[in-house]
Amino acid sequence: MAGLISRLYRGDINIDFVGKRKIWYGLSAFLLAISIVGLIVQQGLNLGVEFKGGSVFGFARTANSTVEQVRQTVADAGAHQIIVQQAGQKNWRVTTESLSGAEVTKVQDSISQRYGIDRNEVSSQVIGATWGGEVAQKAWVGLAVFMIAIMLYLTVAFEWRMALAAIVALVHDLVITAGVYAWSGFEVTPATMLGFLTILGYSLYDAVVVFDMIKEVTGKLGTSARMTYTEAANNALSHTLIRSLNTSLVAILPVAAILFIGTTVLGAGTLKDLSLALFVGMIVGTYSSLCVATPILVTLKEREPQWQALARRVAARQTSAAKASAAKSAGGPAKEPVSAGSQNGAVPADKRKKR
Repeated sequence: MAGLISRLYRGDINIDFVGKRKIWYGLSAFLLAISIVGLIVQQGLNLGVEFKGGSVFGFARTANSTVEQVRQTVADAGAHQIIVQQAGQKNWRVTTESLSGAEVTKVQDSISQRYGIDRNEVSSQVIGATWGGEVAQKAWVGLAVFMIAIMLYLTVAFEWRMALAAIVALVHDLVITAGVYAWSGFEVTPATMLGFLTILGYSLYDAVVVFDMIKEVTGKLGTSARMTYTEAANNALSHTLIRSLNTSLVAILPVAAILFIGTTVLGAGTLKDLSLALFVGMIVGTYSSLCVATPILVTLKEREPQWQALARRVAARQTSAAKASAAKSAGGPAKEPVSAGSQNGAVPADKRKKR
């Protein structure tokens, strides 16, 4: 294992990521299909009250209160679409559909009577659906602007094929992360949207590092090169592999701590909304930068005439080298058989000098 890690750091291991592109494409297609099915079956994402509007109640936890008891207490007051969450270790956060002023007061009275707390200690907030719709619209606009800006930057800094491959990888990461939220039923809040934008930046950073190395390696290829564009790109990817893995591991560990420790021990709902998007997105982003973005780039570049011509020249050299090696291993070309006359010292008739 130590030798394997050492070879990874030195870049001595050349993993054929590009050559196995059909496997990666199949795996990505499967994950995307599962995610889309989840979004359809679950009828979209579980949008938080900040997006769809509603009423929010907060009050201190008591020794005799559980999630089911709080939900039943609020339901007895006539509310529906009830979501009960822990807000830290000492408070409850309850969201419902939009309620009128009288209905809000009724819920506060029900909680106050059930748990023996003052009604003024039950906070309430009503968020209109219009405000939530504006938040959702701004989030989509921000995402679209981000995508366009990234497309323009990569086109100028690299080329349009790299920009297209990076955008496909970003959409790939978003859909799969959204699928995880759809199947898990986790609530999508503004913190989740921040997490989405963060993983887009992280995934893009990883892809740019790989593309920069590919540009450097393939820029040295000429007509006399002994490797194709595909081989050079795969070689560049192998050299950046350990960097990508180290970056991902260092980033995922604290996010995992926030997700599994912060949400279970501290019970912080906002941390859960943010950290789940980051945790899933970083894992998927690392996979897409290695196994999706680069293979797509190579697939596009292989169609260019210059790289097709280079591939033919490299194949011809390899064929010639293989034939020469086979002939050498066989002992060289076969010699002509020696005639009986030659064995007796006689000179063949065709070799005699004319007198």
